[in-house]
Amino acid sequence: MDNTHLTEAVRTAVAEGRAPEPGTRLALAAAEDPALLRRIGAALKSLDPEAPGLRPVRLAVLGTGTLGALPDLLRATLVSAGLGPRIRTGEYGRFEMELALGTFQEGEQQPDAVLCMLSEEFFLPAVPQGMPVKEVVAHVESRLEELRGLLFGAAGRSSAALLVNTVPLSRAVRDSFIAIRDRAVLAQAWHRLNGDLLGLAAEDPQLVTLDLAGLLALDAVPARDRRLHSYADMPYTDTALLLLAQETRRVLQARAGLSRKVLALDADNTLWGGVLGELGAHGVQLGGLYPGKAYGALQRAALGLRKQGVVLVLASKNDAALVEEMLAGHPEAVLRPDTFSVLAANWNAKAENLNRAAGSLGLGIDSFVFVDDSPYEREHVSTELPQVAVVPADGDPAHLVERLLRQGWFDVPELTATDHQRPDLYRSRALRSEYSGTFSSSEDYLKALGISVTAAPVTPFTTGRVAQLAARTNQFNLTNVRFDDTATAAMRDSADHLVASFAVSDRFGDEGIVGAAWVERGEREWRVLNLVLSCRVLGRGVELAIADWLFERAAEAGADRVTARFVPSAKNSVAADTWERAGLALVSEDADGVRTFAVDLAGRPPVAPDWIGLTSPASSLDDQENLA
Repeated sequence: MDNTHLTEAVRTAVAEGRAPEPGTRLALAAAEDPALLRRIGAALKSLDPEAPGLRPVRLAVLGTGTLGALPDLLRATLVSAGLGPRIRTGEYGRFEMELALGTFQEGEQQPDAVLCMLSEEFFLPAVPQGMPVKEVVAHVESRLEELRGLLFGAAGRSSAALLVNTVPLSRAVRDSFIAIRDRAVLAQAWHRLNGDLLGLAAEDPQLVTLDLAGLLALDAVPARDRRLHSYADMPYTDTALLLLAQETRRVLQARAGLSRKVLALDADNTLWGGVLGELGAHGVQLGGLYPGKAYGALQRAALGLRKQGVVLVLASKNDAALVEEMLAGHPEAVLRPDTFSVLAANWNAKAENLNRAAGSLGLGIDSFVFVDDSPYEREHVSTELPQVAVVPADGDPAHLVERLLRQGWFDVPELTATDHQRPDLYRSRALRSEYSGTFSSSEDYLKALGISVTAAPVTPFTTGRVAQLAARTNQFNLTNVRFDDTATAAMRDSADHLVASFAVSDRFGDEGIVGAAWVERGEREWRVLNLVLSCRVLGRGVELAIADWLFERAAEAGADRVTARFVPSAKNSVAADTWERAGLALVSEDADGVRTFAVDLAGRPPVAPDWIGLTSPASSLDDQENLA
């Protein structure tokens, strides 16, 4: 999509009060022209953050200098990820005051994140030129400690994520120290400053550091326009601000659970050079010197993603036996047949294969990234499946890995044990799909699976996984309230709340933690704040086993009743009847379709299916009682 059509598509969507189409958003994500994105960001200012198709996000932006184009660039990049930004900017010259007093909030409404744009002026003395370098270094270290205090204070008063950036040192300051040793001392101190900024996340999980200085070095773009800096105190060029906006998008996209889960790869001229059916396994280019070395690098990058939880799918128009022989036998192939959760090597249309893979895995097609060298195949997939992010693999293969990774499609806030297991879990899911075809009824199949559900209050070790489920689960998310790590940890340690995790296993393996519930525990009434369940286990009755466990815990604690809500969204209709099936009665329904349910615990019959075994480790329950 060229710039003119992209701009027009965005403006049309805004005029019609809707989110840009998925294909438009993907084109927006690929755009690298800051002038274009600045214009589009300005056009998006009037778009309702809660427009269908967008995930609302509140962002406060503070700066140690003039923000310039940053708010517009942020708006364009965030919308490209499916986020609906509501951006509040701080006042010029009041960075420390706003951070110290928490005035970045809008009344009682806390932002989801606060972006603190840092520049060198914050850390340096007013006139560093001519000062002894040791005094400059001491000043830098002192200012870092002041910033650390401001950030930790803000984190204590707010649940918002606090984003800061590493800071490049301008040549005008660096070269003003003419002693080579002094320049080295200053450079060392500045690298230490950026290293300490990057280490903030280890000190507090609410803090996230964006490595702007590193990106500026890698992309070799000008950090500062000296004229605009002198005229308007603008510390960064629009190109540098775009890098900052893109990194912010990656963080907020991951925190909102909008990261992609599946990497679908073509084979010929993508995983190796040449056409397998014409050249044979011995004739294709893989490993060794260029270009085979570049294809090997892509395979290693894909394997690295798999080890971090990305599900791999092979989508190739090819002879299946040849492909499996190539993957299993070529000495330079690091992707083997069992590396892929779905291996679709056939002559069907690739859009059809991707759709089938999504169904087999139980994932939405909008969780796919597709890499292919053929412009025809890419265009066909983009037309048939506009939600799929398409990455070109034609041209110089030396750029394959960077093209795949640059957008951060698969970023997550942190890796959990379940992330590492995910590819094998989804491979097992595909095997279950094949196994189900051997039974005459779904009940017989479910009984044969030997399903076990293990329920337990969350611990510090499972909090991250539970928060990740809240962020990433859309289909079975009963209230769409996405409790993050901070909120989940606070409820975990509260006597008035229960946060529980639910793990599932069957004859094909352990699914890990796939469900979670957040509950407010009153003396006589327990209120379910949210219940989420991974789409991997839908259709097995797990949600009813979870409901039974919650009701039993409430009764044991002396409660008389449990209440719960269902808040409809564009994606959670599959869960609309959950509470009725669990035996709760409808109490009320408002104009937005939000329904409230309740059940009296006395005499309540169990609703868990008889094919599910439900267990609760005694140690976990005892630990929760001790916390309470």
